[in-house]
Order: sequence, then structure tokens, then C-alpha cells
Amino acid sequence: MANLFGSFKTHHAIVAMALLLVAGVPFRVDAADLPEKPAPMALSRIMQDLGTDMQGIAGSIAREDWAAVAERAVRIADHPQPPLAEKLRILAFVGKDSGRFRGHDQQTHEAAQQLQRVAMRRDGAAVIAAFASLQSSCLACHQNFRQPFQEHFHAQR
Repeated sequence: MANLFGSFKTHHAIVAMALLLVAGVPFRVDAADLPEKPAPMALSRIMQDLGTDMQGIAGSIAREDWAAVAERAVRIADHPQPPLAEKLRILAFVGKDSGRFRGHDQQTHEAAQQLQRVAMRRDGAAVIAAFASLQSSCLACHQNFRQPFQEHFHAQR
């Protein structure tokens, strides 16, 4: 019975509400009695921040603000990692493709480091080429993993 209703506490809340309805007594549902929605994945926030940095780099290139390009490239290269428990969930999901998944992350790291180096040299043409390489690295990972991740991790909510 506990599996059917989620938890013993939730089961009691449902029974109490049913009894109150039958008795014609108004009731109030306390949020603490409702099942909790899973917390958003840290990976989602990390990806949003990376997207913001990528957009910032594009704008900084247009303004030839090489210091800002270099700063954002470092943030991308050294982006935060999800907590260990989430990382284990992710690796369990990608399974045999974990090497490819990690490879995409490593390519992105290296492309962002290259972008940072050429931005510090103020070499506009090299910055544009390095940014294109970084974008290609992101795209390759997204084409392989974004949709399956969204279907698996976000459809559960």
C-alpha cells in the first residue's frame, strides 16, 4: 500500500482528506504533506552558465574585448562538476558511452584553454577560429547526449 501512495505519511493525508470530504468539513492541504518534486540537476545549471559564457564570448569578440573573452574561456575550461551522486547517475545513464561523454568534456576543456591563450595574445583571427572549435566541441556533445539526457532526467519530473 505504501508503494501505491508514495509513503505512509502521504497515505494518511489522503485518508484524512477523504474522511473530511465525506463529513463535509473543509480542509487545507499542507505543502509538507505533498510528495516532493526532485531537485533540479546541477548539470542543468552548469549548462545554463556555460551557455551564458558562450554568448558573452560572442559579444566580447564583436567588441574586441580580449580580456573578457579570455576570462569567460577560463570559466568554460574549468567549469564546475556536478556533485558526486549526480555524476554517478549521469555515468550510469551513459553507460558504455561514458568514454565518449568524457571525451567531449575534455575536448571542450582543451578548446576553451586554446581560446583563452589566443585571446590573451589579442589575435582576433585566431580567437574566431578557436571559438569556432569550442562551439563545434559543444555541438558534438549536444548532438550525442542532449536529447537523451532531457528525455531521461527531465521527463521524470
